[in-house]
Amino acid sequence: MSIGNSPEDDPPFEDGRSEDGHEEEARPSVGRALQQARIAAGLTVDDVSGATRVRIAIVHAIEADDFTPCGGDVYARGHIRTLAKAVHIDPAPLLARYDDDHGGRPAPTPAAPLFEAERIRPERRGPNWTAAMVAAIVAVVGFVGFTAFKGGDSDTTSQAAQGATPSASKSAAPKPSNTDSATPKSDPSDSAIAAAPQDKVTVQVSAVDGRSWISAKDHNGRMLFDGLLKKGESKTFQDSSKVNLILGDAGVIQLYVNGKKIQDDFRPGAVERLTYTKGDPEVG
Repeated sequence: MSIGNSPEDDPPFEDGRSEDGHEEEARPSVGRALQQARIAAGLTVDDVSGATRVRIAIVHAIEADDFTPCGGDVYARGHIRTLAKAVHIDPAPLLARYDDDHGGRPAPTPAAPLFEAERIRPERRGPNWTAAMVAAIVAVVGFVGFTAFKGGDSDTTSQAAQGATPSASKSAAPKPSNTDSATPKSDPSDSAIAAAPQDKVTVQVSAVDGRSWISAKDHNGRMLFDGLLKKGESKTFQDSSKVNLILGDAGVIQLYVNGKKIQDDFRPGAVERLTYTKGDPEVG
């Protein structure tokens, strides 16, 4: 009996016979092979469990060739590989024996795209205070302009005539030609950058060369956006101090931070984690 092992850990018979007197197979089972290797290494079940973080009950079950507690073939094969390394034997023959006894090797699971590994579970969104703030600023500017226009109507005739000149110029402006109509319209998010307060950080993300998954959070870790940005689409994010970004394919993305274009050399397919703060564009 090895020191530190319970009596049931020792081989039942040294002559290759089981308790009922029948000869065992020339090649031991997976569980028996692991148990013999553990005993030969002078390790107890507690030692193996502590080294591999596999629960004691599961180690006992595997050594008894009961793989039900593992939860399936994939997990059973993983436990076999881990225990074999812990007792210093090659796991390949044991995995082959397990596959023979359980209907062959399980089908591999398809690999997810690179950026899916970086994906963060979206949080429940709250009120969009950024949009409300921009709308309020636009409303104030519009009200001031409307008040000034109404005040001009009550001035003298000469003042009214002078005020009418810009309107006439606007009405007489020629319609844009076909060449002008082909020019892309500015993204609505550009106005959001222009109207953003100076004491905030504003980040515009545009997918110019393809599509990319992006994730954006504010300084409190609250999710601002988590999804796929298609080619030609843009998103604008704003926070009082910091915006955290994850770009799934940074090579197709163009960034504007606080109204300034970010010159980057991101490689196509590269995953980038970026942090920008208010003031001049600063990346963390």
